Amino acid sequence: MDELPEGLEIPKLESRPHIPSASVMLSRISGDGHEVLLGHRSSELPAFPDLWSFPGGGVSRVDRKAADSHPDWLSDRTGDRLSVFTLLREMVEEVGITPDGRGGFMEVSDEVREIVCKDKSGWLEVAESGAISTKEFDCQVITERITPPQSPTRFHNLFFHVALGDSGVEASFPPGRSEFDKFQWWRPEDIVEAWEGNQLHLPPPILTIFRDLLELMEGRDLVAACEKMAEDPPSGPHRFEYGPGVECVLIPTRTLPPSTHTNCFVLGERGGQRAIVDPAIRDEEGFNLLKDKVEEIRGDGSDILCTIFTHRHQDHLGDMSLISQIYQAPVWGSEETLSALPEISETRRLTEGDIVSVDGPTGRSDWEVMETPGHCPGQICLVGDPGVVAADNCTMVGTILVPSSDGDMGAYISGLE
Repeated sequence: MDELPEGLEIPKLESRPHIPSASVMLSRISGDGHEVLLGHRSSELPAFPDLWSFPGGGVSRVDRKAADSHPDWLSDRTGDRLSVFTLLREMVEEVGITPDGRGGFMEVSDEVREIVCKDKSGWLEVAESGAISTKEFDCQVITERITPPQSPTRFHNLFFHVALGDSGVEASFPPGRSEFDKFQWWRPEDIVEAWEGNQLHLPPPILTIFRDLLELMEGRDLVAACEKMAEDPPSGPHRFEYGPGVECVLIPTRTLPPSTHTNCFVLGERGGQRAIVDPAIRDEEGFNLLKDKVEEIRGDGSDILCTIFTHRHQDHLGDMSLISQIYQAPVWGSEETLSALPEISETRRLTEGDIVSVDGPTGRSDWEVMETPGHCPGQICLVGDPGVVAADNCTMVGTILVPSSDGDMGAYISGLE
């Protein structure tokens, strides 16, 4: 970790058990098809702001107490029974919808909502009073995901489909603060089209859910497609897309805790040119992860245009002897970054305002170079329509350290501005 003062060692963090959680895709009949509900997460949230997402949350002590104290409730569920309790509580809290006990759905009263939102234990209280019910409730697990290892806290999330049919219920905001500031019903194909046009941002797992659904909806409606997914819910690694033409591979590195991995980005469309940014591999695990991604890239019919390193710190600068065993491509970076590498036959020096152009099947994607040297001399960002490849200017987890050895706090703040 180049950023640390000389002689300082930080012990390796122990991985934590995955936190069980549940999310719900609510659907309704609309015209000749179906729509699904997404909520827009407030831009002021510290985690995952400005994303369109599903309602949901982690399994709580209240959910465990409800499941243990009422074995007759949801007794037809087996391995996912506890998560269904979480699902029902979160539906009341976040969107104000609950089963009506007769196979349909209803909007909860303001009084019930107030009790549940004031304290999670309120859900069990109102359920025991008969104000809400778990009877005749039907839901299906359509996919199962573990959040990527970007931080020590990871979730094991079951994504459920709940078909509201033509019940006519509408989502509403809870009393007080909500993580959502807008609800909207969408057709699945419109969601993917809007994402591809940079008109909305989705968490990567939700994007892949809609991609899977659209494949299964050839000749089926949405409910039938969900039933098909539920027969063998997709799980395990999926393509990790931050935006159109922006994939991410998480490379394990000796980075600044609590982070444990470095984001390696792959820019460009499938079937077109690709630029690999910060392939920071230095061991067998990283080597295998990058090798698998490059094989996938080649399988798409893509060519690797270049390798780009955003800066010279060792948790971003890969071992070129390992990288060259996987693929060969010119290396691009700032003068300071290139000087930290072994001699390379083909390089390009990047400076403020340069354009990295990546050609694809639907057109050209341009990324403008922005110099942001505060964290590290020669550090660059890449700015494109999908967003900013920000290097070590900001992070989702932990903090950015401006090294006393070669960092510049004034330049760092100016870069952020």
